[in-house]
Amino acid sequence: MPKRVVPTAAMGALCFEIGILTVLPSMTGCEVDHHTTPAAPKTSAAHAPRSRSTRLSRALLDESLGLGRRFLLSRQTQRGDFRYQVNFLTGEESQDPAQVRKAGALWGVAMIHQDRPSDQTRAALLRGFAFYRACSRPAEQGGRLIAYPGALRGETGTLALVSLALIDFLRAESDAECRRQLDDYLRFLLTLRTANGQFHQDYELDSGFSFSEPMPYFDGECLLALAKAARYLQREDLRAPAIESAHAMYEVYGKTARRTETDSPLTKGFYQWGSMAFFELHQSGWSNTECLAEWTIDLAHWMIDVHRTEERTLNTAYALEGLSCAYELARQTQQPDTQLKIGGVIERQLYKLTSWQLSSSIACDYLKQHASRDTDLAGGIMNARDDPELRIDVTQHQMHAVILARRYLWPR
Repeated sequence: MPKRVVPTAAMGALCFEIGILTVLPSMTGCEVDHHTTPAAPKTSAAHAPRSRSTRLSRALLDESLGLGRRFLLSRQTQRGDFRYQVNFLTGEESQDPAQVRKAGALWGVAMIHQDRPSDQTRAALLRGFAFYRACSRPAEQGGRLIAYPGALRGETGTLALVSLALIDFLRAESDAECRRQLDDYLRFLLTLRTANGQFHQDYELDSGFSFSEPMPYFDGECLLALAKAARYLQREDLRAPAIESAHAMYEVYGKTARRTETDSPLTKGFYQWGSMAFFELHQSGWSNTECLAEWTIDLAHWMIDVHRTEERTLNTAYALEGLSCAYELARQTQQPDTQLKIGGVIERQLYKLTSWQLSSSIACDYLKQHASRDTDLAGGIMNARDDPELRIDVTQHQMHAVILARRYLWPR
């Protein structure tokens, strides 16, 4: 996954222009813009899943998840946060604070725990939640904000990802202290929501106020947190804001951004987060969410045919998170050609990316030449086929893609 980048001046201007042009959509019905992405091609042999007996399998995915779990747990510090990046050849640790990606690693452990609970993952999560409680403080407009140690400002993505970790933990466990922590974060998160349903990207640490422009990554992360809290934790008060924001964000990132630039970096930044959030809202069966299935599938065609994810040389596990949701929605809405097309991309890409994982049974040639199977960093995943830097966010995204593939393409 390419490094998360705060929009440049030009991109910021585009964000501002989009924000001005966007009008909060009517809540009386769903519309799909069929002109933003070229028509999906007919299914061909290239789009069909290959024989799973010789490529991906449930056993290989289980092996990969076990290794990724090991790596993420090994990267947690005693105080509860995570070490961001390490070179497996030299052992050199990155000094990048990467606060959002470290919060994402905690969510990665929570997703693994929700999928396969264990005492070890539970202990790691409680240690992580305690770390964030210790660096939280009251916000003037309500709730509590996260002031990451050493940071000059709060990043909304950190708040959203820690909230997601708490949500998925609370789906598997009952914990009153964690529920209060989550409610405090969600209360503050709503104060960062803009008039058109997006979210400010950062906030002041002394007050919690923000005047910053939205950014696609954080918008999608916040939307997913609202959607999952509303759906799984009976936060009925979040249902309407989540649906309103979903409509607003598709307008911004699914329509306007692509009309401005066909292969828009704004759409790419929002892609997997928006797809996962749309999926959760569609699965809820709530009013005015029916169109979210087609929006998710529309974005999947864009990711494959316009962004051309299979031609990317860096790790694209983030894209597979969204594609897995689209695959399941194509199945539910009886679109077999689309299902075969998306399924083929998932299988080819995930097989390749699994070979980039240290100690994998199908490790690529670079790893066979440079990494021992008994390395302390077993389970970490490279960002390219010959890159010795192991980032926690790359492994986190790929483990979630593995969990979704096991759930929707290779269920037991």
